[in-house]
Amino acid sequence: MRKRINIWSSPRNISTAFMYSFAQRTDMTVVDEPLYAHFLSKTNSEAAHPGTTEILETMESDGTKVVDQMLRGMYPNDHVLFKQMTHHLIHLEADFLTKMDNVLLIRDPRRIIASYAKVIPNPALPDIGIKMQYDLFQQLSKVGKLAAVVDAKYLLLDPKKVLSQLCAHLDIPFQERMLQWKAGPRQEDGCWAKYWYANVHQSTRFMPYEEKEIKLLGNLAELADKCQPYYSFLSEYTIR
Repeated sequence: MRKRINIWSSPRNISTAFMYSFAQRTDMTVVDEPLYAHFLSKTNSEAAHPGTTEILETMESDGTKVVDQMLRGMYPNDHVLFKQMTHHLIHLEADFLTKMDNVLLIRDPRRIIASYAKVIPNPALPDIGIKMQYDLFQQLSKVGKLAAVVDAKYLLLDPKKVLSQLCAHLDIPFQERMLQWKAGPRQEDGCWAKYWYANVHQSTRFMPYEEKEIKLLGNLAELADKCQPYYSFLSEYTIR
């Protein structure tokens, strides 16, 4: 049975490494943020996204057409994993999610904000995605289409353990090859990779988790406080 899997991630998470991991599977095709152009064409965000012009010129910006491709398009492998940013899910009927498997990839919002603000200096709550992840949890849980919640912390602490459990939730076999990949860009990378993927291009596996002291000031600290209750709730349901 073919699988169509959405990984709904916050920005500045380990979603690209996650995508690279699944790209190593012998039965999986991966697609990098297919709804990005749709999001940019519909967003009212004040955040400036690097590479916007190129994204809009090279990707389909009609979200309905993108969804149709995700559901009915032809792919090289039986299973397809779509790396998605949760905040890209705007101005779309969400019923297509019930026809797919869905995973939430969460991260401590303080870490997200500290990293995100280095590239986009004025993020708001919708840009961080955690509130929408909470909303997706409620929506998908009711219809039995939420496969799992994965916290980046626990995935980095024990990649094999967490990925094995996740594969079980998705009803696909774990493959040892998911734990390592070649350094450098991949053909699946979106055209925005040059702005965001420098670190992951140097990696060959999930990097070990490191505790860090995160200091946020002013609006960034206030944003983290708004995000924290949603993260705390979702953390109770993570694979670990």
